[in-house]
Amino acid sequence: MENIVRAMACARCPLQGMPGLRELDETQIAYMQDFKDGEIQLEKGQILVEQSEMLEHLYTLMDGVLIRYRSLEDGRRQIVNFLFPGDLVGLQGAFDEPSTHSVEALLASRLCVFHRPKFENLIAKHPRLGYDVIWMAAEEESALEEHLVALGRRSAKERVAYLAVYLMDRAKGADMAGEDNRLTLPIRQAQIADMLGLSLVHTNRTIKALDRDGLVSWQPNAIHIPDLAAASDFAEFERRCRRPKPFI
Repeated sequence: MENIVRAMACARCPLQGMPGLRELDETQIAYMQDFKDGEIQLEKGQILVEQSEMLEHLYTLMDGVLIRYRSLEDGRRQIVNFLFPGDLVGLQGAFDEPSTHSVEALLASRLCVFHRPKFENLIAKHPRLGYDVIWMAAEEESALEEHLVALGRRSAKERVAYLAVYLMDRAKGADMAGEDNRLTLPIRQAQIADMLGLSLVHTNRTIKALDRDGLVSWQPNAIHIPDLAAASDFAEFERRCRRPKPFI
């Protein structure tokens, strides 16, 4: 477990006022201040959760981007999702079972840390917050199911465009991408292939084709979508109507 340091005051949390996140009232903020254990920082590439590990903590991502993936028996890995500021880490599985996935920092990241057994107290004292936490976990799984179904119906070119639009949509909700639709994110072609179930050669050809068509530009450290509406139409991406999430 990484060194846990003293957390900043919840009232000064960088998630306050972020698009797509619902602010807590003063009573909830005061409780969360006592509920959390502190903060940790991860360097790019550092592992937060190991597959098959029994988790003692929950985490809220305050800054950075994480990837959640499963290691396969043949040595490959399947990227399951990307986590952005405001996302909760550690509820994607049963409380009394080992983690079914690993979590790694794609960017240098900062997270709030909560002791997992305290979750029962959270539900008892603040049922609305407990409901919100469970809803957040269920919402992620529901979104993943939709994406898997959608990707299964698409060509390679549509899949890569869909992933780019999905990441841009998540980044805008976390205030990480501006009106120019440019997102600084160092995703390698191998990671795109891992996420979409494509070969590296096929992924490379597809990225070049999307760039030639002016739909998506996958650069070494950034994604640029010149016309988000056109790329969304091409990928048949329908933005989910998300209710504001609490920051916890």
